[in-house]
Amino acid sequence: MAGEKVKLLGYWASPFTLRVHWALKLKGIEYDYQEEDLPNKSPLLLQCNPVHKKIPVLVHDGKPIAESLVILEYIEETWKHNPILPEDPYERAKARFWVKFVDDKCVPGIFGTFSKVGEEQRKIAKEARENLKILEGELGKKRFFGDTKIGFMDVASAWIICWAQIVGEIVDIKLVDAEEMPSLVSWFQNVLETAPVLKECTPPKDELLEHNKGFHKMLVASAST
Repeated sequence: MAGEKVKLLGYWASPFTLRVHWALKLKGIEYDYQEEDLPNKSPLLLQCNPVHKKIPVLVHDGKPIAESLVILEYIEETWKHNPILPEDPYERAKARFWVKFVDDKCVPGIFGTFSKVGEEQRKIAKEARENLKILEGELGKKRFFGDTKIGFMDVASAWIICWAQIVGEIVDIKLVDAEEMPSLVSWFQNVLETAPVLKECTPPKDELLEHNKGFHKMLVASAST
């Protein structure tokens, strides 16, 4: 599809932006990237996503698509080469189920552990670990949820392991345990090692850690006022 204009509006530390970077990179799609200053959102972002006013937004030939998972589906349907969803309808349904499980169960648990304190934090962290153990059981001995290659679930969700480790380090609560969840611990790294093009657009863990330390201080300070 020569001559197409593809632009991604995002934020460097957003895992939801990272999902879209990864999908575009795996497909080999050329695109422009616009970094957003979230406290001062650009007129283009507000124009393209007037409902939620959030990143990421993909703009394809002037048409905006919002919400990261909606964007992934759009990319898959628009550019058929290098598919990230399996051909078999049942396997496609399974991939979508586990992505939804991560977004509905794991992501809120990790963010709750990051943003809450005291007994509420401990309860949320316990639930987060239990859900991550369920994910470990599904991954099993495989390197990827896509089995022998990186697929939809890997693109959409492998980042949560890095994020869980960062959150654990900041709040001193271990969410991902190497003994209980060895496959999950290796999962994120397996993706980066298998596809160097994805590693190139993934922020370094130490930079994400420092960024989120600052964010955590802001959350705690606002909660105590």
